[in-house]
Amino acid sequence: MERKIYHGKIEPVDIAQALLAEFNQGNMRAQTLGHSDRLVVQVGTRPDAVSGGQTAMTVTIQSIEDEGIMVELGQQAWLGVAASLGMSALAAIKNPFSLLGRLDDIAQDIENLQISERVWAVISKAARAAGASAELSENLKRTTCEYCHVANPVGEPSCTACGAPLGLVQPNTCPQCGFVVKTGAKSCPNCGKSLR
Repeated sequence: MERKIYHGKIEPVDIAQALLAEFNQGNMRAQTLGHSDRLVVQVGTRPDAVSGGQTAMTVTIQSIEDEGIMVELGQQAWLGVAASLGMSALAAIKNPFSLLGRLDDIAQDIENLQISERVWAVISKAARAAGASAELSENLKRTTCEYCHVANPVGEPSCTACGAPLGLVQPNTCPQCGFVVKTGAKSCPNCGKSLR
C-alpha cells in the first residue's frame, strides 16, 4: 500500500472530486464512499467495457490533524488483464496478422495496468491546485522550545525567548511522501526512501 501526506488547506473531497472527474468516463468508472473527513474512492474498468480486461483500485483519503490529508492507494486488482494480454499473445503466435484486430484490447490492457500512476498524477495535480504539498504546512512551521515552551519559527537556531538551542526539535518532511520525519533520520519511516 502506497501512502502520501499533503500538507495545506486541502480536504478529502477535493481529491475525491478530481478522481471522479478523471476516471468516471469512457471504459473507466469511479465511485465515492464514506464521509467528509474520510473518503474511499474506488476506481476500475466498467464491467461492460468493449475492450481489454478489468482492473480495480481503492484510494483512501482522510484528514489529518495538523492541516492536510493522507492518501493511501490499495493494491491494484487485475481482473482479467493478464488473461486478455495472454489471449493477444496466443493469437499473435497462431497468426501475427490477428494482432491488428486486437490493437484496441492491447492498448486498453496497457492503460489499465497504469491506473496507479494515473491516480497519483491526478492526486498531485489536485493537491497543487489547492496549494497543498509534501512540505510542512503553516501549523508545522513552528517549533516549541523544550525548555521554556515558547513557539519559534522553524529553522531558528535558538529560542527567541530563552536562547536555548532548537536544533533537536526542528521538524522536516520526506520529499517523496510528505511524512513528518525526525531530525537525523536517514530514511523515511513511511515510504522507506533515503532522506540524504
